[in-house]
Amino acid sequence: MNEQHGDQDEPVVRDKRRIDPETGEVRAEAEGESTSVDSPDALADDASVTDADSELLDKAADEIAAERLADLQRVSAEYANYRKRTEANRELDRERAVADTVRLLLPVLDDLDRAEKHGDLADGAPLTAIAAKVRGVGERLGLSAYGVAGEVFDPNIHEAIVQQPSADVTVETVLDVAERGYLLGTTQVRPAKVVVAVPNG
Repeated sequence: MNEQHGDQDEPVVRDKRRIDPETGEVRAEAEGESTSVDSPDALADDASVTDADSELLDKAADEIAAERLADLQRVSAEYANYRKRTEANRELDRERAVADTVRLLLPVLDDLDRAEKHGDLADGAPLTAIAAKVRGVGERLGLSAYGVAGEVFDPNIHEAIVQQPSADVTVETVLDVAERGYLLGTTQVRPAKVVVAVPNG
C-alpha cells in the first residue's frame, strides 16, 4: 500500500509570492509568466474609455441637477401659490366674519334710525352718545349706509316694498325709506327697502 502511494505523483506546490520569505528579496519573474506591458495604443484606448466614462458621468450629473432644479422650482411655485391662496382665503374669512357681525348690528342701526325719525336722538337726549358710538363701530368695520328719499330708484340696490303712482315724477323715484341699505366696502350687505313713486301713465 505504501508502494502504491510512492508511485503516485506528489502534488506540486508553486509559490507565487513575489517576495521570498527566507531572504526578503523580490523574486525574479517566474518562468512562463510574461510581463504584460501595455502598448501605447492600449493606453490611449484606456484613456479614451476613461474620457467617455467621464463625459457620461458629467452628462448624468447635469441631468440629475437639472431635474432637481426643476423639482425645486416647481415646489417653490406651488408654495408661492399656496401662500397667495391662503392669504386670499384669510381675507375672505375676515370679510365673512365682519359681514356676519355687521348683519347682527343692522337691527340695532334700524332702531336708531327710527328713534332719530321720532326725535328721540335730539341733542342732549340720553341715547345720542350711544347711537354715535354704535354707528362709529359700524363705520370702523367698513359699513356705510345708503338710501335717501328723492334719489332715482335702482333695483340693484333698492328693494321696492310699495309703489305709488305720482304726477310729480318722470322716472321711478324713492319716495320714502323704510330701512336703509348697507354696504360693507363695495359689497352689498342689505338693499334699501323703499317706497317708490312711479310716473302716471
